[in-house]
Amino acid sequence: MAFVFALIAVVFTISTPGWAQQAAQRPRAADIGLKVGTLSPGPLDAITDVAGVRVGHTTVIRGDTVRTGVTVVMPPGSNIFREKVPGAVYVGNAFGKLMGSTQVEELGEIETPIALTSTLNVARVADALLEYVLALPGNEQVRSVNPLVAETNDGV
Repeated sequence: MAFVFALIAVVFTISTPGWAQQAAQRPRAADIGLKVGTLSPGPLDAITDVAGVRVGHTTVIRGDTVRTGVTVVMPPGSNIFREKVPGAVYVGNAFGKLMGSTQVEELGEIETPIALTSTLNVARVADALLEYVLALPGNEQVRSVNPLVAETNDGV
């Protein structure tokens, strides 16, 4: 549990230049003629074009067989629970685990960072998000938090 919480903390401190360089080498959706949505893209055509949004990722490598990790999207603000942001959920194939989606669909807001991780780590990452949010100043009396964690299969 402490390990996963540490991973989340690391993700929040990661800067973007390394992955931005790697992403710049791949064609973007717009480069191959795919237009998403109705608004014009920002200068990087990335989620981080939205003011205040941060994205971090860390990979865990153990030996020759373990390759996993976590990606966290941090909405703007210093205390997401106190400064909830509008949100919605879209299910692409309904096969994966998606913790916290029901409340987002019902209330239309997000109250934790959004995390993506491997199938077997959804619950661990949710626990880490809970620890993170509950430790923020001003959340000492909070008794209910809805972590939003989605999985991706990294079994290959």
